[in-house]
Amino acid sequence: MNILEQFDRVTDFWSPKVIGRVNDQYVKIAKLLGEFTWHKHDDEDELFLVIRGTMTLQFREGDAVTLAPGEFHIVPRGVMHNPVAHSECWVMLIETVTTRHTGDVDSRLTRSIEEQLSD
Repeated sequence: MNILEQFDRVTDFWSPKVIGRVNDQYVKIAKLLGEFTWHKHDDEDELFLVIRGTMTLQFREGDAVTLAPGEFHIVPRGVMHNPVAHSECWVMLIETVTTRHTGDVDSRLTRSIEEQLSD
């Protein structure tokens, strides 16, 4: 599978698409632009790997982390965070299959797992 080609499936910002599964983890890709929403995942860690562009992970407690292509960061479970991309950014996410898109928050950006699995 060519990861870059898979980004053709992503037509909306902040709307991840599942491209694979490894045991109980989904491999997802997403295009980001602007600010997402503050949220946390009480029971799951979340990995962000930047493929193209840059993004910042803001944290309620602690310093923000800015990621460039090829860099990743793991947000530990229970940590309040907000992804931000000032220009278009492509990311790969690795999340447990039980991870809700916007964690403990429902917003207009929330996508169900069914939407993330669809073409």
